[in-house]
Amino acid sequence: MPSQVEIRHIESDADLDASFSVMKELRPHLNDRATYSAQVARQRAQGYRLLAAWRDGAIVGLAGYRLQDNLLYGRFIYVDDLVVTASLHRSGFGERLLQAARQQAIALHCRHFVLDTGLHMALAQRFYFRQGLLAKGMHFVEALTQGTTA
Repeated sequence: MPSQVEIRHIESDADLDASFSVMKELRPHLNDRATYSAQVARQRAQGYRLLAAWRDGAIVGLAGYRLQDNLLYGRFIYVDDLVVTASLHRSGFGERLLQAARQQAIALHCRHFVLDTGLHMALAQRFYFRQGLLAKGMHFVEALTQGTTA
């Protein structure tokens, strides 16, 4: 387990700006900081929160999540994004971020803790299984050319 790490929510524009390079590792389609900041602002309006793992004053990992309700799960936390900078994979930061997001779900009296991962991401799937998450379905997507893009 990494020792000198702080997990806290990103609240300031400066911290959000500092998180861009780490998020880009997970979401390489993000072209620039301004687009990223605007997208996060839209998601925040929908309840999105972004936890960061800080080591020596630098962001080394992120967990983006939101509180949701639906008929399938009831009240739950959905993890949109989980990333640790590539040089620190297997460092324990991902586990700590996931645990911090899970604690948010518990504090908010959620019935479930939910995330998706790509079918091609075998290492991520093994990590999630080790963290107590079980595969319960498949996520289907259709790209709509008329829709707006981030």
